[in-house]
Amino acid sequence: QVQLVESGGGLVQAGGSLRLSCAASGSIFSINNMGWYRQAPGKYRELVADITSGGSTNYADSVKGRFTVSRDNAKNTVYLQMNSLKPDDTAVYYCNARGYSGTYYGRFDTWGQGTQVTVSS
Repeated sequence: QVQLVESGGGLVQAGGSLRLSCAASGSIFSINNMGWYRQAPGKYRELVADITSGGSTNYADSVKGRFTVSRDNAKNTVYLQMNSLKPDDTAVYYCNARGYSGTYYGRFDTWGQGTQVTVSS
């Protein structure tokens, strides 16, 4: 199976920065899309940012201009650079990857374990 391991979460003051990373491992032929979602208590899970194998990116309106998603294809890793953090950014952030398995060449859709981001005022 494909596994995603997230790191980089933590506690930061408003206006500060954090950099999340998510590394994929396992039987992987290719990863087409990697992205970040977040969920705060009592709220729906929402897309934060994602990036395709071709380099196209999407961002939630609430993070445009503050967050940047990038990837290192050689390492099967996606990053989320978060700047100018606000208390409303507080949530559990989940990495997602979609692609093709190296075992039987079917598709996979895998989630990371989640990493807590807490922004204090």
